[in-house]
Amino acid sequence: MGVPVLERAGELLARYDVLISDVWGVVHDGVWALEPACTALSAFRAAGGSVVLLSNAPAPSEQVAKLLDKKRVPRDAWDRLVTSGDVTRALIAESHHRLVYHIGWESDRSVFAGQDVELVDEEKADIVVATELFDYRTEQPEQYRPLLARFAERGLPFVCGNPDLVVHVGEDLLPCAGALAMIYEELGGSVAWAGKPYRPAYDLALAAAAEAHGGRSVEPGRVLVIGDAVRTDLAGARMMGFDSLFIAGGIHRDETMRDGVVDPAGLAKVLDGLSVQPIAAIAALG
Repeated sequence: MGVPVLERAGELLARYDVLISDVWGVVHDGVWALEPACTALSAFRAAGGSVVLLSNAPAPSEQVAKLLDKKRVPRDAWDRLVTSGDVTRALIAESHHRLVYHIGWESDRSVFAGQDVELVDEEKADIVVATELFDYRTEQPEQYRPLLARFAERGLPFVCGNPDLVVHVGEDLLPCAGALAMIYEELGGSVAWAGKPYRPAYDLALAAAAEAHGGRSVEPGRVLVIGDAVRTDLAGARMMGFDSLFIAGGIHRDETMRDGVVDPAGLAKVLDGLSVQPIAAIAALG
């Protein structure tokens, strides 16, 4: 029969106590909020549910919250926000390395604020932290291979502050830091992944969900993960034993959407081989 394709998500969402939702591709498109998604999340909260936004954005959650405000994502659509930036800060502190070579935007350097680290050039570094490419609109990950090879030869640890491989910015599909981390692993380097689908991110999300849910423990069967990425969102849900709702109109839309609607054949191809299928799919949350 395949994965059911929904027109509206309200009845499905009502079966859960907690939603752990992706942000980019679900709640906003990189430019502006997706109003139907925000309305659905707000309605879920109004009915007594809790919403945790779990983002692979490399900035700390306080900074991402301000960005969501600018994109017109209403505060009543979510209870808590957990980001890869939060996880990155924890991983850097645990590493005990101080001399950081940073790959990414200057604005991403807020992730280092208040930490006992120094940003240095290539030769002095004892750890690499990648939050983005320097310019993901003009560069490709393979351009970084020589630099990454030099770091790998020295055995430097690599913290990936955004495990996504690609992201949609409007209609453009652009590379993320996860693509650099994949190359680093190919070169024999050691990568610490700060975000989905890895457990540290979900542990923080569950703690945030419990706090938002009045301090009560959260049963896995009452949690629904909402996301548009097979590699991160669906894989993380599967690892944690959570149900998932797949947003087909997100980063896989070129494969799963035809003329604005979900294509069953394309959907089946994208989801083929998953040991645990999403409980349903929908073009966009609403």
